[in-house]
Amino acid sequence: MATTPQAASKSPTIRRILREAAEISNSPSADYTAEPLESDLFEWHFTLRGVPNSPYSEGVYHGRIVLPPTYPLRPPSFRFMTPNGRFEANREICLSISGHHEETWQPAWGIRTAIVALRSFMITDAKGQLGGYDTTEAVRRRLAGESHAFRCATCGRTNAEIIKECEERAREACTSPSDEVQVPEELNLGFRDELEARKAQAQAEQQRREKQEEAAEVAQLAEGFVQTGPVSPAVAPTPTSPLSPVAVGGGGAGQRQAAQLGRAAAVPQAGAISTNSPRRPSDEGVPVWLDRLIVALVVMLSALVLKVLFGV
Repeated sequence: MATTPQAASKSPTIRRILREAAEISNSPSADYTAEPLESDLFEWHFTLRGVPNSPYSEGVYHGRIVLPPTYPLRPPSFRFMTPNGRFEANREICLSISGHHEETWQPAWGIRTAIVALRSFMITDAKGQLGGYDTTEAVRRRLAGESHAFRCATCGRTNAEIIKECEERAREACTSPSDEVQVPEELNLGFRDELEARKAQAQAEQQRREKQEEAAEVAQLAEGFVQTGPVSPAVAPTPTSPLSPVAVGGGGAGQRQAAQLGRAAAVPQAGAISTNSPRRPSDEGVPVWLDRLIVALVVMLSALVLKVLFGV
């Protein structure tokens, strides 16, 4: 059963397609045009002028766009019908805006944005991508000169006739170059390997920043370190007042921490045993009187030896 206009207008995809077609018609450009077929809203034909100051600058190229049923959630597919020396004719193009890379497509872009990006991709290198190929500049200039006479069997007009109508509509609408759609930054990279290279570069930069932040945090902790274990007498620091700041690593955090530890050490803790109390005679385990007795016996023995030897 055929779909009635009332039923079709309730479809978000159909409403989106009709809105985009009206936008391109009401804001014409002298460099490109696109519109859906009367028999199928999901198939569009586009015509665009070659990029200035390039081997394609004198050319006009015709192509076909096929929208998926879930557009704009999924990207359209593109193919050129006019031989151009950059993309293979009548073969789907593998780019970041095409159906071959759904992960890079954004539903907010739309057909106009995709056409502007597709036009800018013509001056990039093919790099062996699907639907693209490299040839000499002379061949591309020759194909550009021949492109005006190309006639689409579906549209029934030549490229020269279509682009002339674009220029007339743009002149009547007083469209200026400032009104043109700008290519999003994400679409400046047409191929997946370039997108992945940009992503890898961003990840490497993020890892580098994380390492720098970690090193800065370690250095900050080192500056605020205060030694709490026993210190060798050979490297013992000069005694300081418990309430005076201690220069540790030259950092303000270390000085405050050392001052707090000094104040804590100045207040005796309950139940703590002082290590600075005078030593008692019995601390070494030998009574004092025994030491004195040994000394007296040594003196007496020395006197007896002298008496025997010298008769004193």
